[in-house]
Amino acid sequence: MSGVWVFKNGVVRLVENPGSDSFQGSIRRKVLVHCATNEVVTSYDALERILSSYGWERYYDDPDLFQFHKRSTVHLISLPKDFNRLKSMHMYDIVVKNRNVFEVRDMS
Repeated sequence: MSGVWVFKNGVVRLVENPGSDSFQGSIRRKVLVHCATNEVVTSYDALERILSSYGWERYYDDPDLFQFHKRSTVHLISLPKDFNRLKSMHMYDIVVKNRNVFEVRDMS
Protein backbone atom coordinates (compact mmCIF):
# COMPACT_ATOMS: atom_id res chain seq x y z
CA MET A 1 0.00 0.00 0.00
CA SER A 2 1.50 3.33 -1.05
CA GLY A 3 0.30 6.88 -0.99
CA VAL A 4 0.07 9.83 1.36
CA TRP A 5 -1.83 9.98 4.64
CA VAL A 6 -4.01 13.09 4.85
CA PHE A 7 -5.67 14.43 8.01
CA LYS A 8 -8.71 16.57 7.21
CA ASN A 9 -11.73 17.50 9.35
CA GLY A 10 -10.78 15.00 12.04
CA VAL A 11 -10.45 12.09 9.61
CA VAL A 12 -7.27 10.39 8.46
CA ARG A 13 -7.30 8.77 5.04
CA LEU A 14 -4.80 7.34 2.59
CA VAL A 15 -4.61 9.13 -0.75
CA GLU A 16 -3.10 6.78 -3.32
CA ASN A 17 -2.67 9.38 -6.07
CA PRO A 18 -1.26 12.54 -4.42
CA GLY A 19 -1.16 14.35 -7.79
CA SER A 20 -4.93 14.27 -8.19
CA ASP A 21 -7.17 17.32 -7.83
CA SER A 22 -8.77 16.04 -4.61
CA PHE A 23 -5.37 15.82 -2.95
CA GLN A 24 -4.26 19.26 -4.18
CA GLY A 25 -7.29 20.83 -2.50
CA SER A 26 -6.19 19.48 0.88
CA ILE A 27 -2.68 21.01 0.74
CA ARG A 28 -2.36 24.25 2.64
CA ARG A 29 -0.57 27.10 1.01
CA LYS A 30 2.47 28.39 2.89
CA VAL A 31 3.29 32.01 3.65
CA LEU A 32 6.53 33.67 4.73
CA VAL A 33 6.16 35.69 7.93
CA HIS A 34 8.56 38.27 9.41
CA CYS A 35 8.68 37.27 13.09
CA ALA A 36 9.42 40.69 14.60
CA THR A 37 6.39 42.37 13.02
CA ASN A 38 4.21 39.31 12.31
CA GLU A 39 3.97 40.67 8.74
CA VAL A 40 3.11 38.24 5.95
CA VAL A 41 5.48 38.91 3.06
CA THR A 42 3.26 39.51 0.04
CA SER A 43 5.71 41.05 -2.45
CA TYR A 44 9.36 41.32 -3.32
CA ASP A 45 9.26 44.99 -2.30
CA ALA A 46 8.28 43.97 1.24
CA LEU A 47 10.86 41.18 1.29
CA GLU A 48 13.62 43.49 0.05
CA ARG A 49 12.74 46.10 2.69
CA ILE A 50 12.97 43.51 5.48
CA LEU A 51 16.09 41.77 4.18
CA SER A 52 17.94 45.07 3.67
CA SER A 53 17.34 45.94 7.32
CA TYR A 54 19.30 42.76 8.19
CA GLY A 55 22.25 43.56 5.91
CA TRP A 56 21.15 41.80 2.72
CA GLU A 57 21.77 43.55 -0.59
CA ARG A 58 20.11 43.07 -3.95
CA TYR A 59 22.32 41.11 -6.34
CA TYR A 60 21.79 41.83 -10.05
CA ASP A 61 23.98 39.14 -11.65
CA ASP A 62 21.15 37.07 -13.22
CA PRO A 63 18.24 38.93 -14.88
CA ASP A 64 16.01 35.84 -14.62
CA LEU A 65 16.24 35.69 -10.82
CA PHE A 66 15.56 37.95 -7.87
CA GLN A 67 18.67 37.56 -5.69
CA PHE A 68 20.06 38.81 -2.38
CA HIS A 69 23.55 38.56 -0.95
CA LYS A 70 24.90 39.31 2.51
CA ARG A 71 28.48 40.61 2.48
CA SER A 72 29.44 39.00 5.79
CA THR A 73 28.49 35.52 4.53
CA VAL A 74 28.73 33.29 1.49
CA HIS A 75 24.93 33.02 1.38
CA LEU A 76 22.97 33.87 -1.73
CA ILE A 77 19.18 33.81 -1.84
CA SER A 78 17.90 33.10 -5.36
CA LEU A 79 14.20 33.46 -6.05
CA PRO A 80 12.05 33.26 -9.17
CA LYS A 81 11.55 36.62 -10.91
CA ASP A 82 7.77 36.35 -10.47
CA PHE A 83 6.68 36.52 -6.81
CA ASN A 84 3.66 34.30 -7.60
CA ARG A 85 6.08 31.46 -8.38
CA LEU A 86 7.64 31.62 -4.91
CA LYS A 87 7.34 28.14 -3.38
CA SER A 88 7.80 26.84 0.13
CA MET A 89 11.32 25.59 -0.70
CA HIS A 90 12.31 29.22 -1.46
CA MET A 91 10.69 30.37 1.78
CA TYR A 92 12.56 27.75 3.81
CA ASP A 93 15.81 28.85 2.14
CA ILE A 94 15.15 32.38 3.40
CA VAL A 95 14.33 31.05 6.89
CA VAL A 96 17.49 28.93 7.12
CA LYS A 97 19.69 31.86 6.08
CA ASN A 98 17.94 34.23 8.52
CA ARG A 99 17.45 32.30 11.74
CA ASN A 100 14.83 33.77 14.10
CA VAL A 101 13.89 36.45 11.54
CA PHE A 102 11.35 34.63 9.38
CA GLU A 103 9.16 31.58 9.64
CA VAL A 104 6.96 29.67 7.22
CA ARG A 105 3.36 29.17 8.27
CA ASP A 106 0.26 27.55 6.82
CA MET A 107 -2.01 30.17 5.31
CA SER A 108 -5.23 30.29 7.29
